Amino acid sequence: MSTPLEVRIDRAADGQLVLLAIGEIDASNVAHFAEALNAGTGGDAETLTVDLSGVEYLDSAAINALAPHAESLQIIANPVLMRVLMVSGLTELAKIRPATDT
Repeated sequence: MSTPLEVRIDRAADGQLVLLAIGEIDASNVAHFAEALNAGTGGDAETLTVDLSGVEYLDSAAINALAPHAESLQIIANPVLMRVLMVSGLTELAKIRPATDT
């Protein structure tokens, strides 16, 4: 059974592309997430903001999907994900900051 995941790409008010993911990212749904990453980073050289503030869990499949695009990503992460992002080494490759409550 697939884990619930909502993914969409929007443009922020400043024109910046934003990939928003909500739910959990794991092997059962990572293909959908990877397709969105490829769509958001393909074509021009602009940076893609990946908003993971609504993601409560991700596994190594998600890290593997993010890693090839890391240098062109700005990631906003749910604070519970920060440890796994640091341990994976992704924080050394991509700009990552924890989401803040507003």
